[in-house]
Parts: sequence; C-alpha cells; structure tokens
Amino acid sequence: MGEASDAALLLVRVVLGAVMAAHGWNHWRGGGGITGTAGWFAGLGLTRPRLQARLSVLTELGAGALLPAGLFTPLACAAVLSVMLVAGLLAHRRNGFFVFKEGYEYVLVLGVLALALGAWGPGRYAADRALDITLTGWAGAGTVLGVGTAATAGLLAVFWRPTRED
Repeated sequence: MGEASDAALLLVRVVLGAVMAAHGWNHWRGGGGITGTAGWFAGLGLTRPRLQARLSVLTELGAGALLPAGLFTPLACAAVLSVMLVAGLLAHRRNGFFVFKEGYEYVLVLGVLALALGAWGPGRYAADRALDITLTGWAGAGTVLGVGTAATAGLLAVFWRPTRED
C-alpha cells in the first residue's frame, strides 16, 4: 500500500473508533445512562438487560480505543460488526432501510466498513504493524465475520427472548 492508502486506513480507523467510543459513552453516561440503556435493551427482548448494557458499553468503548491505535484490529472490527448485527436485527430490521425511519441503513454501513477494514488491514500507521500482527485479506475478513457473527449468535442464543411480533 502507498502513503495515501495508509493515511486513508488511519482515517477510517480513527473515525470508526470515535463513532464507537461516542456510542459507548452515550450508552454509559448519556440520556438515562446504564439504567436507560438497560431499559431499552429489555424492550428489545434481551434478558439481564443491565448486564447487556454494561457489556455493550465495554464492547463499544473497547473497540473505540483499539481501532484508532490499530491494535488487534480484526478483533476490534469483529466487536463493531457484532454490535451492529445485534442493533440491526433487534432494533432496526423491522423499520426498513432508511435511518430517518429508524431503519438499518446506518448499522449496515458501519458493519460492512468493519468487515472491509478486516480485509484491508490497519495499514502502516498501526500498533498491529509494529507488533507484526498481519491478519488481512480473506483471513482478516473471515476473522471479523466469524468472530462477529459467533459473538452475535451467542448473545442472542443466551440472552434474547423475542416477543410475539419479533
């Protein structure tokens, strides 16, 4: 990759990380905080909603910290993908595509971006590069997809009890 590509990957990592960190911060401290987030999760059919709220915050803040640093990038991307899959499936799917109607447009873009970043790799300006962690291409994308979907499936199997309209 050239200089411009490495700079672009850094920009993608920083922006995606900032979005996830802001999202996690909002779940933790914004609006109703953990209690409000737990109530929302309960409304989505998740059991142990307070635990889910805390895990969500930890996942979003963790991915938000790892991505800008370019550290364990495939796992950070898998975390983003999993959060977006859960949000898309439980909160946005029934509302259609468009985000202004609470649809899945936004979570789709973030999830696909995380998957693509797994394939591209973090670029030259990343801790992964310094640590010689080189999981890119199909292996990187497969790791993001595999870990992200397995985490989502595990969470849903253990904690989701759909309501009649789901």
